[in-house]
Amino acid sequence: MIRYIVTLIAANGIFGKIGRIASEDVVIQLLKSKCIPILLYALEVCNLPKRDLQALDFAVNRFFMKLFQTSDMSVVNYCQLMFHVDLPSVVIKRLMEKFEAIL
Repeated sequence: MIRYIVTLIAANGIFGKIGRIASEDVVIQLLKSKCIPILLYALEVCNLPKRDLQALDFAVNRFFMKLFQTSDMSVVNYCQLMFHVDLPSVVIKRLMEKFEAIL
């Protein structure tokens, strides 16, 4: 849960510094390079319950809702698809499979 809060703080920091001045591409690149790694750090070795994975996805979804000023999840999902942003639950599953293959 602390990761969720830290990620929201980092995402809000991005909005606080650049606001609506930068393009969506730049903001999403910052999200992918600065916030998502904080959220996902070493989680491939943890067996997270579904509730925790949903909370991580919620953080990314809320970021997109704020960025694109919408509450429509179909718009959020489409934007994530167009900007090639996978939800944390998908990334963690992929990382866990990779980690288990090493063992």
